Amino acid sequence: MRREHQCWLSQYLQRDMSIKIYGEGGTPILVFPTQDAMSDNFENFGMIDTLAGYLDSGKIQLFCIDTVDIETWSNVWGDKDWRANRQEAYYNYVIEEVLPFIRKINGGERLPIVTGCSLGGMHAAILFLRRPELFSGILSLSGVYDAKFFFDGWLNSVLYESSPVDFLPQMPQDHPYIKVYNEKSIILCVGQGAWEEEGRRTTAMMRDLFREKGIRAWVDFWGFDVDHDWLWWKKQILYFLPYLLNEKKWEGECP
Repeated sequence: MRREHQCWLSQYLQRDMSIKIYGEGGTPILVFPTQDAMSDNFENFGMIDTLAGYLDSGKIQLFCIDTVDIETWSNVWGDKDWRANRQEAYYNYVIEEVLPFIRKINGGERLPIVTGCSLGGMHAAILFLRRPELFSGILSLSGVYDAKFFFDGWLNSVLYESSPVDFLPQMPQDHPYIKVYNEKSIILCVGQGAWEEEGRRTTAMMRDLFREKGIRAWVDFWGFDVDHDWLWWKKQILYFLPYLLNEKKWEGECP
């Protein structure tokens, strides 16, 4: 399996940002790490080993990136306006710097899938829902989709753009993105066990919003024994990945 590390000074963040690449060719997958983690997150918790079969066979290529969560979502004592602006800068870094890099390195024609676990799932949703034309699909595992949860209920016009449960309700029924969403694969999954309370609450909100807007999505609630943990995220990614890669067919909210 090809393993590569790249790092450059981001013009949007004015700090060095790393990307770890696993595999060669195949469908590109942009991976956001869990809260406060960096590009080695998937490897450190065994997810690369879990996906080794897909990587070794050339079916997928992972692009695992750093976060600035410690400055934004986790910076509970920081100035809220500054934190919101920093999150927006991170969003622009991914759109304007990471995605062109993925296209260059991968060299394929298929748009990337975006994925993440926990806060990584929220990052994935923010990116996909704001720019669906840039992706072929999303797999968000145990995501939280309400930015206000991390900001003590606070929201301004900048943070609003990173809060799916706030901006999606305002999208008109005739917005062109509704059609684009329905051309993509959208999968949100959450367990109902320990530490999944906020994920369950906001995933249910997303399910209802998708239905209200006529957006075709698979929103899956796993059992009450399914905790907010890597053990389950590994099972979930192996379960859902064949659908995202069109190895299995699914329609609507259920396969």
